[in-house]
Amino acid sequence: MIEELNTLKQEIKNKVDQTTSTKALNEIRVEYLGKKGPIQSLSSKMGSLSIEEKKEFGRSLNTLKTEVNELLESKKQELEKKELEERLQKETIDITLPSTELTIGGVHPITKIINEVEELFVSMGYDVVEGPEVELDLYNFELLNLPKGHPARDSQDSFYITDEVLLRTQTSPVQARTMEANKEKKPIRVICPGKTYRRDNDDATHSHQFHQIEGLVVDENISLADLKGTLEILAKTMFGEDREIRLRPSFFPFTEPSIEVDVSCFKCGGKGCSLCKGTGWIEILGSGMVHPNVLRDNGYDPEKYTGFAFGMGPERIAMLKYGITDIRSFYTNDLRFLNDFNRVEGGE
Repeated sequence: MIEELNTLKQEIKNKVDQTTSTKALNEIRVEYLGKKGPIQSLSSKMGSLSIEEKKEFGRSLNTLKTEVNELLESKKQELEKKELEERLQKETIDITLPSTELTIGGVHPITKIINEVEELFVSMGYDVVEGPEVELDLYNFELLNLPKGHPARDSQDSFYITDEVLLRTQTSPVQARTMEANKEKKPIRVICPGKTYRRDNDDATHSHQFHQIEGLVVDENISLADLKGTLEILAKTMFGEDREIRLRPSFFPFTEPSIEVDVSCFKCGGKGCSLCKGTGWIEILGSGMVHPNVLRDNGYDPEKYTGFAFGMGPERIAMLKYGITDIRSFYTNDLRFLNDFNRVEGGE
């Protein structure tokens, strides 16, 4: 029987040496070491042997099992290494080949303007506050000194859902909500960015949907000088340190006095060009001191508190700053426009 073990060992070795895959090697393991394999069959024959023969045959059989396992394991490592090398060779990437161009998104110009304005005013201690786009007439008009019957409330200019609910025409309702929510009537310093809606025929300079960024400061002893200083910082940040601003009288129902703000033309330096229509100045926003009625209606004592407010359109700022001539370009999702803008941004 010892001779049978030696013969079996040589048979297994020959098969293992000729094996070229780990799958075939595993089949050999099952064939010879499995419950129905020849090694197990030899174990069952030990019952017919004497005690001394059993000891000798048992030692030889265990030695065979150990050697076969070592042989299989050594061959397995060899085959796995070879298979890994072959797979790596097949999956090798030629880094000298041209890569596939990936389409990478960029920041939309309106979003960029809003982010720049938010960053500026947050650095000055302002909070960024948002509100609902579907608004109550109370906040959109009445608490902003726009009583029933005021021309600005005309349904031809606004998207009314019911008599008392509409799509907000400005972000000023957020200011009213902020003042109302301030139960302790502490000082307020906020900016309110967001979408607004008005009935309008879309063309190169008008859109029924647009954005606004409004600012509000309410505190004791706030003056027109505070407003002017704030707007000068805004103009210089957005259009360059050498810019100047000009204040012109105007009218808004929710401010008194009301002011239109112009910035010196950043294209011609104030000399006069096509951009500024030869005036040297470009209108950028409206502003003013908060009307006493607005303070009173929102719970502030106008004898104690004053404030200023301003509002700008990010679309207009972006058009001026980046030379965009058609407001519809912002909303058509034309990748040619966005890609051109992103290339300009990448070169800044």
